[in-house]
Amino acid sequence: MTKGYMIRQAKAAIAAAAMVLAVAGPAAAAAPALDALKLPEWEVTSTSYGGKLLLSDSPEMVHSDGILYQDTVAGDVRLFFHHVNATATDKRLAVLVENAGPQAATVTVHQHGIGGPGYDWMAVGKAAQENYLAGGNLYTVEVPARGAAALSPALQKAAVKPNMLVNGIFDFIADRPVTVKVMMLPPGADERRFALTAAVLPPDEQRLRGTFHGKDRMLVPVRIYNPQTDGPVALTLADNLLDQYMVGVDATDGTKVVNYGNYGVVYRMFLPAAGTGKTSYYLNPRGGDYAGALGIRYKYVIAPPVPTPTGRTAFGRDKLIDFAYVGTFDSAESLWLTFSPPGASNLPVKLVIVPEP
Repeated sequence: MTKGYMIRQAKAAIAAAAMVLAVAGPAAAAAPALDALKLPEWEVTSTSYGGKLLLSDSPEMVHSDGILYQDTVAGDVRLFFHHVNATATDKRLAVLVENAGPQAATVTVHQHGIGGPGYDWMAVGKAAQENYLAGGNLYTVEVPARGAAALSPALQKAAVKPNMLVNGIFDFIADRPVTVKVMMLPPGADERRFALTAAVLPPDEQRLRGTFHGKDRMLVPVRIYNPQTDGPVALTLADNLLDQYMVGVDATDGTKVVNYGNYGVVYRMFLPAAGTGKTSYYLNPRGGDYAGALGIRYKYVIAPPVPTPTGRTAFGRDKLIDFAYVGTFDSAESLWLTFSPPGASNLPVKLVIVPEP
């Protein structure tokens, strides 16, 4: 990477941040005097696409060493893991990639984010999302023939103390079939040797683990929003009624499973608006405590992710007044928002769209 390239990238990032501040105004705005449940639902078409999602969130509270989830995959993959050390001693969470084939495999991690280890579970889930949406540096993992390698060097160094949560999101491409193993193990243990004899831990009651097809979801409105004529509207996300939960298979035993909350799914929402005015966007949690972030792509430029909420870790206990301000944007300009259900947060949420006077 050249110095000139890095300078251009830095200038582009500064310009993007300045542009969003210019159109969005302050980082926080007064909550709209609206009951989100009474707003008309803005109708969208929903399309699932992309490769496989590996979800490892069961057992969430890990009481012993072992394999938390595993499956063999190739191609386009996302791994989402969310686990708490529920033992009385320090542990380490590791993601091991095994290659049973006769040729070396290359795993290219092109986007990732890690939160924790930490005691504030809402903050950990929010940090993982913010880091993921910020992009992260692309890197490769070379997995030798009939060998294994760690997916994340950062995880190898992190001690997970009792009651600490670790949340990670990794998007990668594997050029050959590899087996991904999410494990909880003693801090000094070698993950390769540990994996040879470790047992798969049973799931908890929620059974939030499995392999799901179509890790991404695109939402496109049925018609263009006009702030002058349509008034305030809402778009409901991850409620299993208007926005269905994913159905998959627990690869460890073949059981059919449901991703309650669509954790690990990345939503890309195209939000075209007509007219000459401005439109404001807010996030309103409907299920309880919530802490996450939203990605913004405005006028074809990617801006830094917006925390939801800004200025505090979490919100959502008062559904009538808890609105996280996302931004105010000119109509007739291209706007995309990226959303994903954060670890430790409650669903569903509503994206509230409000015309500005």
